[in-house]
Amino acid sequence: MSDPYASIQTVDPEIHELVHAEEKRQADSIRLIPSENYASTAVMEATGSMLTNKYSEGYAGRRYYEGQDYIDKIETLAIERAKALFGANFANVQPYSGSPANQAVYVALAEPGDTVMGLSLPFGGHLTHGWNVNFSGKFYNATQYEVHPETHIIDMDQVREMALEVRPKLIFAGGTAYPRAWDFETFGAIAREVDAILVADIAHIAGLVAGGAHPNPLPHAQVVSSTTHKTLRGPRGGMVLSQEGDHAKAINRAVFPCLQGGPHNHTTAALAVALKEAAAPDFKDYAAQVVKNARALATELAERNFRLISGGTDNHLILIDVTPRGINGKPAAQALHLANIECNYNAIPFDTRKPFDPSGIRIGTPSITSRGMKESDMRQVAAFMDRALLAAEDAEQLAAIGNEVAEFCSAFPAPGVRIR
Repeated sequence: MSDPYASIQTVDPEIHELVHAEEKRQADSIRLIPSENYASTAVMEATGSMLTNKYSEGYAGRRYYEGQDYIDKIETLAIERAKALFGANFANVQPYSGSPANQAVYVALAEPGDTVMGLSLPFGGHLTHGWNVNFSGKFYNATQYEVHPETHIIDMDQVREMALEVRPKLIFAGGTAYPRAWDFETFGAIAREVDAILVADIAHIAGLVAGGAHPNPLPHAQVVSSTTHKTLRGPRGGMVLSQEGDHAKAINRAVFPCLQGGPHNHTTAALAVALKEAAAPDFKDYAAQVVKNARALATELAERNFRLISGGTDNHLILIDVTPRGINGKPAAQALHLANIECNYNAIPFDTRKPFDPSGIRIGTPSITSRGMKESDMRQVAAFMDRALLAAEDAEQLAAIGNEVAEFCSAFPAPGVRIR
């Protein structure tokens, strides 16, 4: 096979070598980081196209630069596909990523100092939902709800009581380490009761929503924000959707000109491709399989005495307390890495350890599902993880497990990986 990166090799051999190494790592590893996935070759070709050369400040039909004949059509395609896929009346596909998308929501729908509510970061929420070191916690009066101390599931009665007490302008429903389904219907009812705007951040579950494997927040949420990669398998970008016409103009103004200049047209085109892929019938099979694999993996891990937060999963991710196995999250993640198994260390609810050395690890099944793994393969994945943690201080044994993992992965070609 010819080298798809030959031009890079000619211009910059150092970068060429690193790209090759990373692609091989992605081919040889069981990638369990739930925010990662494999984009298709088509999505990556659009991302690397000549569209990166074009400036397009403004929106389709209202640009500040000439030569937008094809750019306008590309962005319009992405918008219409996003609206159709998620059942929205409005879509902005220009945010550079998920955090800028959420920032646009704040700018559009709230004023600095307004009260906002979101799931607390140590309990599975996201930085932009009001955490104190983030802009959302610095410029807004953020109130954080948590999970139940015993079940580790969001207590909707507590959410309602908090909302009635603080009367927030915005309520965020969404997170990065919450393994259960989001009750958007009840969140929507609470938001209406306190005259708040419900913002569903579906960055992690967008692909599951698109594929019918998780409830759609629309029409319960007036606004939906998301990244465009993760379970959706698109490029690294963001988008904002809405059912409310009066929010559309404010969101557009917040994205441009308030927060951003010209959109990344190559990303917009890649998103359009990914949205077309997500509308295909086989994407529903993929989304359903992500959840099936996560549940099967959770069962296998529980049988090997892994402590699963909330007892399991309803979506694509699993949060694990590894301290009962005599190890903390960070060294556990590092040991797994040496065995060619990628995850991230992560705080667990009510964690007594520091965030940079927490008690848990976070894993997920999007990437391995994209490779074609099924429920029956989760037994081997769990066995590799179990063996790696048992050998956490034995580099030689971890390397041997890593070789077995690479051999195991060779039976499941990774989408978009073009070198070996």
